[in-house]
Amino acid sequence: MKSDIEIARETPLKPITEIAGKAGMDTQKIQPYGHYIAKVDLSQIDEEKIKKHHLILVTAITPNKAGVGKTTVSIGLALGLNKIGKKAIVALREPSLGPCFGMKGGAAGGGYAQVLPMENINLHFTGDFHAITSAHNMITALLDNYVYQNRYTEKGLREIRWKRVLDVNDRGLRNIITGMGAATDGVLRQTGFDITAASELMAILCLSRDLEDLRHRIENLLLGYTNDGKPFTVKDLGVAGAITVLLKDALLPNLVQTTEYTPAFIHGGPFANIAHGCNSVLATKMALTFGDYAITEAGFGADLGAEKFFDIKCRQTGLQPKLSVLVVTARSLKVHGGISEKEMTKPDMAALKKGFANLDRQAAILKRFNQSVVVAFNKYADDSAEEIEAVRAHCTNELGLDFAVNEAFVKGGEGAVELARTVVEAIEKHPSGPLNFAYDNNLSVKEKISELCRNIYGAAEVSYAGVAEKQIKQINELGIAHFPICIAKTQYSFSSDPKAFGAPSGFELKVRDIQLNCGSGMLVVIMGEMMRMPGLPAEPQALHIDLVNGQIEGLS
Repeated sequence: MKSDIEIARETPLKPITEIAGKAGMDTQKIQPYGHYIAKVDLSQIDEEKIKKHHLILVTAITPNKAGVGKTTVSIGLALGLNKIGKKAIVALREPSLGPCFGMKGGAAGGGYAQVLPMENINLHFTGDFHAITSAHNMITALLDNYVYQNRYTEKGLREIRWKRVLDVNDRGLRNIITGMGAATDGVLRQTGFDITAASELMAILCLSRDLEDLRHRIENLLLGYTNDGKPFTVKDLGVAGAITVLLKDALLPNLVQTTEYTPAFIHGGPFANIAHGCNSVLATKMALTFGDYAITEAGFGADLGAEKFFDIKCRQTGLQPKLSVLVVTARSLKVHGGISEKEMTKPDMAALKKGFANLDRQAAILKRFNQSVVVAFNKYADDSAEEIEAVRAHCTNELGLDFAVNEAFVKGGEGAVELARTVVEAIEKHPSGPLNFAYDNNLSVKEKISELCRNIYGAAEVSYAGVAEKQIKQINELGIAHFPICIAKTQYSFSSDPKAFGAPSGFELKVRDIQLNCGSGMLVVIMGEMMRMPGLPAEPQALHIDLVNGQIEGLS
């Protein structure tokens, strides 16, 4: 089979104005970025239409390092729904350059279920990531200048909680010292970098309702504390207007097309292992405005991405999915059954069935949120009919869940017709009820963390480092204990041990630190060895990316 980039390159694209017009958009209210990409004005969102249309969440079992293909399934489902005569639009996150040039590669789908132009989407796209990086670091520069200018006055700060960001995996920047050199080179302090996907500005962009809400959230960004212990925010710094200016265009959702000319909104890109893992609220609402069915995804497994989608995004916006699709692969099941990733392509029915424990728990998590669930088996070429039938029988007979095979990677929309029909029938027969959140926001911080750790992850106890205890005291003093929780932990296990596959239980989770995200309105709880600035693997994907005869090669 041809590579992703070969398929993308051979697919003739349609002008983005044609894609927008056929979807029912006012083409006078889109801002083209070239011929095939556009930003869409927020005035096109219709709240009444949103209430009438169907939102579908795509999530997954705990992934192996290569992933389980949620994006491919999301795009494929949109293609399949259009194949059977439904009007469907997909809303996804923007890829980050970190994973693209690091371990995972691009995030534009795969095979014949891609969003296009994939090279642009995977690289600089419309500059949203760069805008967030620039805005975040502009705040840092202005903050450092404030500290420098007021270092000998009563206006000085005793503690700074704001770092810098970069859209590159670079472990060497996790911990740095700035202000070295002459006295005029700044104030000496220890700090570091997070990856742009972990910036609170990324979360703010993805949760903002409009430009006014964006500015209000920016004003509330907590930067540090004054000498008398009071919080110091962007509003206190006096630069919220300048930062809003840098992000005003980035706030607009990006419109592209799929390999079969289905409209797709690609906007925002927080990771689910270190942030809240969902594309922007505005892109989701745009997809719901123009599609009878809107498909979106949440990062990694249901325990991370789906939980945050429900407890943070849906809680803040009132969005209610009609159904959740749980993506599963034979490869990931076998890894959870004890097989190494090097051996996961080989038949092993015993390991496959042992891996059902992970599937069962992820499905139970979705049921806990009162979701109707369809299991989508994302088929690879090495999957046997026997393996597929074993998973089907387990899902239908043991779990009582609807099941469908997805072959969109190889067959495009035609390969997702079974999944599309199963989803439509499930929504018609037994749509999801009102969401049951994992915790009540009015519980204490520790009570909310405990609810997640025990009921979602399966932990027996939770412990706290000294700095985390200090942050909880600060949270209570600031009156923000009602904020929802955003767990930052490994995506490869329910526990904080990335090698604890399957469905471990009875373990301890340790809270190392808590980030107070007063702008986005959440508390980021960091567990285990999770780093908000990833490193590069021994063989980065960048080694395979090149420009050959004017064409980009190696993107996937």
